[in-house]
Amino acid sequence: MVQVCLNGARGAGDGAAVPLSPGSMAASAVEAVAAGASDIHVHPKSPCGHDTLSPKAVTPTIEAIRARVGVPVGVTTGAWAEPDPAARVARVRSWTVLPDHASVNWHEPGAEELAAALIDRGIGVEAGIWSGTEGAARFAVSPLGPRVLRVLAEVVDTSADTAEDSAHALLTDLGGAHGRPVLLHGMEGGTWPVLRLAGRLGLATRIGLEDTLLLPDGERAVSNGQLVAEGLLQHRLGREPRPS
Repeated sequence: MVQVCLNGARGAGDGAAVPLSPGSMAASAVEAVAAGASDIHVHPKSPCGHDTLSPKAVTPTIEAIRARVGVPVGVTTGAWAEPDPAARVARVRSWTVLPDHASVNWHEPGAEELAAALIDRGIGVEAGIWSGTEGAARFAVSPLGPRVLRVLAEVVDTSADTAEDSAHALLTDLGGAHGRPVLLHGMEGGTWPVLRLAGRLGLATRIGLEDTLLLPDGERAVSNGQLVAEGLLQHRLGREPRPS
């Protein structure tokens, strides 16, 4: 599986290719799915372009994307979108249109309560386990571990030289990951090395303008669709045997 991450916490300053309105997110999702993405992760935005968990943004975003594509749609629940843990849970409980899944960063305060609220509403949980945090250790002892949809092994090391090593360390820390499927991805300079590693290991991955604005050759990507097409190619290349 290759998931497309449409926008992340990026804003207008990151270029016109980054979709910020429900309509532009939906259009970008169409291109990404046509290029081969089978799942969508998106950050709904406030009118001023900031990440938000408000139903006033979540509802039109999900509805716009679902009107154009037929693949699962997930959203962020990152603490930067709503810093107070209790308020995050309240936001989730206020949603009137539900995403198929939502990511929960396990190192953030209130992760267990938030994940439980999502599961209670029938929303799949992507357990976001960031490298360099206590997320893996906390997830290892979580009673909710066996109930999550998948684990997002998120390598936050942005160096192309060291991100692969950081990915191996993170996967070791995750151990059996409660038997749940693992999606491995990197960020910024670490995006492409980690994506190729995911291919070699036979793991799902993701690609999109949230994780990188650049193609493997350093050229700026013009769309999520272009990144997905290149991501699928690089993922396949990662599975090919290396010359001896």
